[in-house]
Amino acid sequence: MMQITLAGGCFWCLVKPFHKIQGVLSVVSGYSGGHVENPTYEQVCTNTTGHREAVQIEYDPNIVSLETIIKHYFKTFDPTDRYGQFFDRGESYQPAIFYNDDNELQLIESIINEIDAQYIFDKPIDIDILPYQNFYPAESHHQDYYLKNPTHYEGYYRGSGRKSFIEAHWGKSND
Repeated sequence: MMQITLAGGCFWCLVKPFHKIQGVLSVVSGYSGGHVENPTYEQVCTNTTGHREAVQIEYDPNIVSLETIIKHYFKTFDPTDRYGQFFDRGESYQPAIFYNDDNELQLIESIINEIDAQYIFDKPIDIDILPYQNFYPAESHHQDYYLKNPTHYEGYYRGSGRKSFIEAHWGKSND
């Protein structure tokens, strides 16, 4: 089993897209990259802990490749906005990929170059690519939020502008 940690704005909106991928074993919402041990949601929202809302994805590399996961990640948010996502602004919502080794870093950079060369977005991809430091699972009510609170999740997903952005750049999904 392998894992990768990805930040792309609100962690609620990063879980559902990866649950659908065969070979993804788990998607855990949490906080990554900061300097406070075991932070709470309230602490992270102050933008003083250095953490970003993120998901940690555990996957079976015999079934799904990291390349597939990373390419799918870029279809879940606006990778040209480094300061937050949609109406969620600030450090805790800034997108990032937390890589585990130099091979992952090279793969990620290659995928970014490939997507940029396709001119899918009107600006180049502008996210942090950072070495993995830590990951702390979020509180239980944040886990699998789209399943526990589907009406609120759908309202947030649409109302934030995420759904319309994704559809404008990648087409309609079957979500």
